Amino acid sequence: MMTPEEKLKSLGYELQEQKPFHPAVAMGKITGNLLYLSGATPTPVDGAAWDGRVGDVYTVEQGYQAARQVAFLQLQMAWNILGDLSRIKQTIKVLGMVNCTPGFKDTPAVMHGFSEFIYEVLGDAGVHARSAVGVQALPGNVPVEVETIFEFE
Repeated sequence: MMTPEEKLKSLGYELQEQKPFHPAVAMGKITGNLLYLSGATPTPVDGAAWDGRVGDVYTVEQGYQAARQVAFLQLQMAWNILGDLSRIKQTIKVLGMVNCTPGFKDTPAVMHGFSEFIYEVLGDAGVHARSAVGVQALPGNVPVEVETIFEFE
């Protein structure tokens, strides 16, 4: 059976060391055996920054892909903090925020990109409770931001 790190590599993802984006904000905080991760947003693809809302600039499928990218970034943050993704016992809760047009009703379809990626990498430890909410704006006008809570051993 593949480790989560091996699974990521087989999917074409390479984990890298990260530093917090701001000195007053941690990538994540541990209390007991819970890891609370800060929100992550998608990074530029092929040099092009994400800039726009789902339902306007981006389709549901493009939002789904952005959410998949954020799932990788959340796992990378967890790896930076825990040192080994196999320590994740379960994914407790995911808060997915979708920057979308007024009246947009497909936030769950966008967030399935995140949920399916986490499940693909972590298996049963990736099954989680989730909220998928539409918001007016996100930092940098990106289409998706996600926070995650993991239980670890």
